[in-house]
Amino acid sequence: MNSEFTIAVHSLVFLANLPDHMATSEEIATNVSTHSARIRKVMGFLRKAGYVTTKEGIGGGFIFCRNPDDVTLGEIYRLTCHGSLKPSWCSGDEKNNECIISSKMDKLMGNVFADAEKQMELYFDGYTIGGMLERIKAYGCPELNNEQLS
Repeated sequence: MNSEFTIAVHSLVFLANLPDHMATSEEIATNVSTHSARIRKVMGFLRKAGYVTTKEGIGGGFIFCRNPDDVTLGEIYRLTCHGSLKPSWCSGDEKNNECIISSKMDKLMGNVFADAEKQMELYFDGYTIGGMLERIKAYGCPELNNEQLS
């Protein structure tokens, strides 16, 4: 898993709470507590996938253009970091045909990680951006408004 997933979810929840669902990369970066360049990178993924649009010029920014209740965390995971659960290195040696364990461990662990990722995606599919916003509001901030998020 990588930080792009968390940044994307945080950014979309932040935008979902805004009346016009729009904010600049600087405003989002301040709320996420990261650099605006990282926000622009992640928002680029989200824009290409149709989750946000951009408005250029003065008063512009990123606009959440989907219904927050229809966007699942599973979608965002698949967009930002699908396949990242499996480590880049695995023990064993495929060329070591003399040892069934050494020669097959990478394949076995690849299957285990693929199955785990499927389960995680199913879990994330049970959460929506709108639901995440509602959960945040339930954390003792029922009067939550936009100024408190900025």
